[in-house]
Amino acid sequence: MWLDSDGGIRSDLLVVDYYGEVIPSIAAMIAASSLNLNSQDLIISENKQFNLGNLSITLDETGRIYPFFYQDERGNSSFSMDSFSDVYSGVIDANRYKDKIVLIGASAFGVGSSVVTPISEAMPPVLVLANIVASILNQDSIEVPSWAGLVEFFVFILIALFIMLLLPRLKASLAAVISFICFLILIGSSQIMLYSGLWVQLMLPTTLLITGYILLISKRYLVTEKGKIQSDKASADSNKTLGLSYQQQGQLDMALDKFRQCPLDDSIMDPLYNLALDFERKRQFNKASSIYEYMVKHDDKFKDVKDRIKRSNAMQDTVMFGAAGGSAGVSILEDGSVEKPMLGRYEVEKELGKGAMGIVYLGKDPKINRAVAIKTMNLSLEFEEDELDEVKERFFREAETAGRLTHPNIVTIYDVGEEHDLAYISMEFLDGHDLARYTKPEKLLPIRTVIQLIILSAEALNYAHLQKVVHRDIKPANIMLIPTSSTVKLTDFGIARITDSSKTKTGMVLGTPSYMSPEQLVGKHVDGRSDLFSLGVMLFQMLCGKLPFRGDSMASLMFCIANEAHPEIIAIRKGLEQAVPNISVIINNVLAKTPEDRYQTGEEFAKDLRNSLKNIKR
Repeated sequence: MWLDSDGGIRSDLLVVDYYGEVIPSIAAMIAASSLNLNSQDLIISENKQFNLGNLSITLDETGRIYPFFYQDERGNSSFSMDSFSDVYSGVIDANRYKDKIVLIGASAFGVGSSVVTPISEAMPPVLVLANIVASILNQDSIEVPSWAGLVEFFVFILIALFIMLLLPRLKASLAAVISFICFLILIGSSQIMLYSGLWVQLMLPTTLLITGYILLISKRYLVTEKGKIQSDKASADSNKTLGLSYQQQGQLDMALDKFRQCPLDDSIMDPLYNLALDFERKRQFNKASSIYEYMVKHDDKFKDVKDRIKRSNAMQDTVMFGAAGGSAGVSILEDGSVEKPMLGRYEVEKELGKGAMGIVYLGKDPKINRAVAIKTMNLSLEFEEDELDEVKERFFREAETAGRLTHPNIVTIYDVGEEHDLAYISMEFLDGHDLARYTKPEKLLPIRTVIQLIILSAEALNYAHLQKVVHRDIKPANIMLIPTSSTVKLTDFGIARITDSSKTKTGMVLGTPSYMSPEQLVGKHVDGRSDLFSLGVMLFQMLCGKLPFRGDSMASLMFCIANEAHPEIIAIRKGLEQAVPNISVIINNVLAKTPEDRYQTGEEFAKDLRNSLKNIKR
């Protein structure tokens, strides 16, 4: 089933063009069988029309259909479901199914894995299949028209012009009315078209309208507040009032700044104490401790301030995300109870491992009870302060780009966010391990297995490159092997680009030079062919247990990659040429120094590897 980025199902991949052959999905085969059609009757035209006899279904560019999900007036399924046991034992007469399509599958509560659909949060897969088959036979699918993208772009431009040119010149009341009318028009139009069987996504311009209106109103409010602060900055009462106001809005840092401008006397002790408690609730124990220590200068016997200092100092060493020791799994509440910490909307279960830029945690999305892997990056520790805003912007932009990738061999990204200067990415939890363990001479995988894994990786990269996404850090540690399904998942898409033009606080560019392409090492513009070079290095290493380029120092390694030819792999691993006669040619092509001399696409690389599989003798 084709899952959207939020884990729900809204479409079905009806046909796949597999090297020139059209392979229909099970739903298409069931529909064709019910119409007594054979394979010659299943035709897909150049304009993405899928014909089943007299039926014609419009597909999108990927080959998907957006089915209609049927339900009655009470919101229940329109399809009757009977117990298999009752039919088998004769309680239900099997003749009632005569001349009907009968699907058999798990539907009872707690049996099998349910999925999320537009009409149900827990629909059995067999019922999803029934809706898709019915949509095909009734031709009730929702169509994404060819002009949808143009309309979406045009509406987005109109809303942008409205926000930039008209909205700032309107009075607050008139701006609110016009904005609300535009909001209703956008929502109403999309719903009307959807009801008519057309899907035009107007959520982006709608979001732009809401965000632009909020920002404009906020700007007016903040400008007014700034003038007020400047006029009353000498007044302690005004600073205290402003501090309390900021605290109520959740702007704790600004509240602390205002409280510190007040004289340290009895009147400010209670507000400072309450502010420190708010910092504790947000697990910013270092800031809470600094407030308590500031209060002690005036009155060291105020409430339990001394005990609070000890507790905050202990907590900031144990429960801050990213701390060593793996004790980030608990935090202590005011009443002494223990709860799991939250990162965004996710509950953090335990630490899974450490990477070059942060820690990976096992988390859970409590809304849908889904296990996720949460990769954290403490950008404020890794980058200089003057670069931090640019790096954060690039981080979220690249994560958003990677999140649009939907491929069986690319890890799915669910969410991205930031909390307490800690950027994080929520992604699909993979029950497996990376390929780094199979690069040692004593732990090499079978030749056939290695080539199959590289083929899957090349095809995944080919898909990403077609979406204008370049990985930039292909290496064994970024490719996960899932043993249960004997497949691989590419991870960390877009992360390498974040550090591509930024220096860490130690002055080192992050990356893995052993797998970098020559053009990447010298800072030239890189495209998908750079990823293929890195994948070629992996293929070389996983076949013979040695890297093709080595050096005694970083400088000598970089010189070797950029200028020296790689050794012949058949000279390193005896018998490899007899097992795979054309392996040297493939490796020579993928490790060419200039991008123009390499494979130009992952599809070309994968095709040659597939041909090599036919010649493998063991």
